[in-house]
Amino acid sequence: MPMPPDAGGDASYPVPPFDASKPHHAQPKLRQVRAFSAKQGEHVFLGLADSRQITQRVVLAHPAFQLVLPMLDGVHGLDQVVKDVGKGLTRELLERVVAQLDAAGLLEGPTFDDIYQEFKDDFDKAPSLPPSFTADFADALVAAKHGGEATDEQKRLEGADALRAQFDAWIDEALREADDPSYDEPPRAIVAPHIDYGRGWLNYAQAWGRMRVVDQPDRVVVLGTNHYGSATGVCACDKGYTTPLGECPFDEAFAKAVAESLGPDDAARLYANKYDHEREHSIELQTPWLQHVLGTNDKGAYPSIFAALVHDPSVNAGESYDGKGVGLLPFVDALRSAMETLGGRTLIVCSADLSHVGPMFGDEEPVVGEQADKPESVRNKAIQHDREMLQLFVQAKAEEMVSTMAWMQNPTRWCSTGAMVATLKALDEPTVRIANYGGAVDQQGSCMVTSCAAAVF
Repeated sequence: MPMPPDAGGDASYPVPPFDASKPHHAQPKLRQVRAFSAKQGEHVFLGLADSRQITQRVVLAHPAFQLVLPMLDGVHGLDQVVKDVGKGLTRELLERVVAQLDAAGLLEGPTFDDIYQEFKDDFDKAPSLPPSFTADFADALVAAKHGGEATDEQKRLEGADALRAQFDAWIDEALREADDPSYDEPPRAIVAPHIDYGRGWLNYAQAWGRMRVVDQPDRVVVLGTNHYGSATGVCACDKGYTTPLGECPFDEAFAKAVAESLGPDDAARLYANKYDHEREHSIELQTPWLQHVLGTNDKGAYPSIFAALVHDPSVNAGESYDGKGVGLLPFVDALRSAMETLGGRTLIVCSADLSHVGPMFGDEEPVVGEQADKPESVRNKAIQHDREMLQLFVQAKAEEMVSTMAWMQNPTRWCSTGAMVATLKALDEPTVRIANYGGAVDQQGSCMVTSCAAAVF
């Protein structure tokens, strides 16, 4: 595909000019990026964004630039890239895109270093993580109430009530005909999805709705998935979480007990990549649900929270991916020790999605389409795999879950095996009850994500 003269990309933020005297411009090294298709008017662009979501800036370039990206490796100079790629690529076009990539923080170098340092400084200053996905959702509810648009003041004043009303409506709908709309005894853990609310509301409501009669626990431990971060093992957060409903404070006493059990070296590793939590949704999406359902204590406080992202134990037999992070078993042992040391009642929330299939995740076949047999086969294969793995989960066969997933090489891209296995291992003689299972498919057939609602007694 030849590159037209206007293929130099686009950016909606200030872009300093290309500077050949800067080493990271002369031999640019692309950070890990996420590529996507972006349409503006009648034109389709190649969108490039930060896979780790440290910077929110995006670069739009001509689709033919996908030929250039592998050569931005910190070794090739720009003249060599132009020569090897050909296809009408010019030095001028390449310089323009390199400058944009740098301004967006998508190149290794001092620009990204400054962006990342500011990112970490902002994180360290805050006593709790501010709302992100939950605030956007609450804002959208308020805007819908006002015909599609709402002022900032309306969003601030009405967001919490709108969120609570939506949760109650979903719970009522999900449990209207349920034989067991509430638990007879408080579970020690629940499993709820972390897909967006619009697609996952049924399983959120099935999991959390049955908790409405449960007394507030002494603390909540939320185990999630590290979708974008750099930690190679379990990664904890030293912050509380804020949503439109209020703040769940950080459980310092529990965190201290976990650290003492791990020892100083592993405790330091546990928080070494705490910044991974800033853009991670799998913890935040559970927080307003637990606030709404569990409520406040006699002092008006929501439950304290301890959050950790658990890596995939099927990759390296439970050890961290590179052997330098916190492994699954040491973390689980520390969880158990902390719960025993502090006493009281701990609720573990396993924030888990299951299969991810379809072209969006690299599969060739769509999950819906005119050829009914092939998409149906893709969906059925994922569902069958889910059933087999969930059966092991129900039977509390944690080691078998890990070994089976490792042997099969995670064929449907389960993203939360670590959180689910850690939940089982943290509890003595767990009894698992699946409340619901389902999947969400987009209309274009590009993806299906499955999840479940469950309780562990």
